[in-house]
Parts: sequence; structure tokens; C-alpha cells
Amino acid sequence: MLSFLNTEIAFKGRCNRELNRSYVLFKMMGYPSLVKYGKGMLRWAFRLHLPIKGLIKNTLYKQFCGGENIEECKEVVNEMYEKYKVGTILDYSAEGQENDVSFENSKDEVLATIALAKGNRKIPFTVFKITGLARFELLEKVQSGEVLNTSEAEEYAKVKGRISLICQSAFDSKVRVFIDAEETWIQQVIDGLAEEMIKKYNREQAIVFNTVQLYRNDRISYIKDQIEKAREERYCLALKLVRGAYMEKERKRAQVVGYGSPINGNKEDTDRLFNKALTICVENIDTVHICAATHNESSCLHLIHMIKQKGIKINDERIYFAQLFGMSNHISFNLAAEGYNVAKYVPYGPVEKLVPYLIRRAKENTSIAGQTGRELRLIMSEKNRRKTIA
Repeated sequence: MLSFLNTEIAFKGRCNRELNRSYVLFKMMGYPSLVKYGKGMLRWAFRLHLPIKGLIKNTLYKQFCGGENIEECKEVVNEMYEKYKVGTILDYSAEGQENDVSFENSKDEVLATIALAKGNRKIPFTVFKITGLARFELLEKVQSGEVLNTSEAEEYAKVKGRISLICQSAFDSKVRVFIDAEETWIQQVIDGLAEEMIKKYNREQAIVFNTVQLYRNDRISYIKDQIEKAREERYCLALKLVRGAYMEKERKRAQVVGYGSPINGNKEDTDRLFNKALTICVENIDTVHICAATHNESSCLHLIHMIKQKGIKINDERIYFAQLFGMSNHISFNLAAEGYNVAKYVPYGPVEKLVPYLIRRAKENTSIAGQTGRELRLIMSEKNRRKTIA
């Protein structure tokens, strides 16, 4: 019987030393002031070329990242699948300069993850962010409807070419690819690009997935509209459902620019809309493939209830659960142990370039109500369990 409290399954691949390391890390992330000042110190240390890379790689980086390159990630990929039957979503998370060299490098990394995922059941999805392939300001200008000058038009054509090349490669390799969601003031153009790829490549099966952020108060109507279009034009709609990652930034910009916040007023509304989105998608499972990317236990249980209610097989390829590497193992591994389809987002890239990602994970664990405490309680529960059988 499924239980998210089964810490034996959640931590069976972690020795006592690794459990203790995780305990210390989450304990430290429970102090907001430490996280706040720590991010500045990390950036300062890397700018001064201080010898801290080893320390970071063996602590925060080891907890939340798979490796500095694809080759280093293979151990994590193999371990998660062989020990837990959990798939990997390799995510090149390096945040470099906004220039063609950086964009081409990101494109090549995504293509490399697709090549590795081809015919590889251990890697059920790949992923990319459009801001990894394009300047933010360019996307913002396109969404605002401003006329692009000649060089900008050429630049945007290159962006579309990179996206098309990735999706064509995914289609040829029969590898599913997520297009991540971003800020609302560029999301409309991202949606447009994603929808174009979905219509082109999802005629026979789900290849391209768009991402829907349910902390937005307009996304239920968007999902319904997309389902209607998919039915009319006879293609497979594929969606990754998330709560959202830019709440503070969204609310601040809405206040500064002077428009109504696109974000729900409270967490309860977001939870309600997320579960509603799951219900709508499962009710239209003949047209929609979904990945529920959530660390929320109640939402996972809601999806399980819907699966059982509709008589859908628990390992139906149209439905996946996903969580971030290094977090919520009690959800991921216990779901997989029951036979559900589960994958972990595994970020990779050079240590110094993943510092922004690591800072976001630390801030997230500090700000999300109960997140750090929950991880600590689970780790302590497993440590105590091991003591009783020692």
C-alpha cells in the first residue's frame, strides 16, 4: 500500500554518511539569513577565484545536481533506475552569457541529451528553456508586438531554428521533450512557439510538451482551449503541469508596471487549480498526455485517485509524476515502488555556472512552508528507524 511515510524506500540508496550530509544541508537551509547572505558570498568567492569549488560540489551541488557534464550524470541515471525504477530528465541548467555562443552551446547540450535518451528507458524525457536559446529582451519585444529591426528579425529566425532543430531531433529519435515555462511577459511567445511544435510533431504520439504554471489565474481556461484545439485539429496535446517558479517577481512587476497580478492570491487557490487541471487532463486522457511535476503530496494523491477512478493502468505512459533531484524522495521513490511512472529532474553543468540554480533551490527550501522541516523530519525518521534495527 502506498505511503509517503515509508522512509526505508525513500532512502534505501543512501548510506548513513549521505543521510547525515543531507540533514546538515537542509538544517542550514532552514535559516533564511544564512541563505540570504550565503548567495552573495558564493558569487563573491567565484569572482575572486577562491578555491571553493570542491566544497560546493561535495555539498549543495551533490544534493541537487547530477554532474558537470552528461558523462558524470550517467552514474545517477543508472542508480535511480536500477534501485528505484525512477527515470531521469537531464536538464542542462548552466546560466551563461546571452550570446550566440552560449545559445549554440545550450542547443548542442539538449541535442546530446536527446541522443542519450534515444531508446533509453532510463531517460523518459528531455527538457530545455527557450531563454537558454534566446535573449530575454528579444522575446519580450516579440511578445509586446514591437516591430523587429533587420538584425533582430534575423536573430529571432535563429531562435526558431534552434527550437525546430531540437524538436525535429526529438521527433526523429522518438524522445519526449519538455519546453519549460517562464515569466508571463515572455510566456505568450513561448506558448506560441511550443504550440507550433506540438501541432507539427504530436500528430501520432506525444513528443513536445508545453509547461503550464497553475499559480497563474488564467491557466484553466488556457488548458481547456488547448484541449479543444487538439481535438479539432487531431493532434496529441502534451502538458507538464507545475505550480510556478516566479511568484515574487511576477507580483513585483505587476505592481511596478501597474496591472493586475496574474498570480493567485494564496497557496490554497493554486493548490485547487493544480488539482482541477489534473482532473481536466485525466478526463481528456484520450487527447492529453500529462506530467504532474509537483512536490505536493495531496496533488499526487489526487492524481492517483483520478487514475483509479477512471480505470487507467497505473503505468499508463500518458501519465507521469516528476520531482526535482535531491528533494521529495519520499514521493518519487514510493510512487515508483507502487508501479507509477516517475522521473526526476536532474540538473547538470559546471559548478560555477549552476550557482544561480543552487541558490534558487536553497531559497525555495527556505521559503516554501514546511519544505525544509518535512525533509528534515523524514531524514530523522529514517535515521531513527536504522538505529532500531542496528
